[in-house]
Amino acid sequence: MSRTRQGRMSKRTLEQWLSEYSVSHQNLVNKKIHWLCVPTIFVSILGMGMSLSVWFTLVMSALVLIFYMRLSTPLFLAMGMFILVCLSVMTLLPWGFKVWAAVFVIAWIGQFVGHKIEGKKPSFFEDLQFLLIGPAWVANSLMRRKKVE
Repeated sequence: MSRTRQGRMSKRTLEQWLSEYSVSHQNLVNKKIHWLCVPTIFVSILGMGMSLSVWFTLVMSALVLIFYMRLSTPLFLAMGMFILVCLSVMTLLPWGFKVWAAVFVIAWIGQFVGHKIEGKKPSFFEDLQFLLIGPAWVANSLMRRKKVE
């Protein structure tokens, strides 16, 4: 079933989301770009948010974590730890909104370069929920590597 016809997040498992996301992330260079740029985009969004409203950013982070919890408890825990790491980074790098926005733009340019190399559109063009699956894809890749070692 196509991404647009499938509908709500609750109808897909984490494995289905990751499988669909992986379709446009096969090229090794694109994967490496995404492993760098996806977490960078995530932390830059938190940085921009924290620059504007701490409470709103924390509430939105909690809602994002609920999205991940509905998919997988280990993913929820991994992303919760990642958010804590991001908050720590923001404490160490107390940049303002403009700097975080510049980081955001540069990381997105990297993403689009990766997709140009891949020769496929970003997944979020089909379903905006893929914007949350990108970080899950990176986290899942890291969790699988940890299990193998």
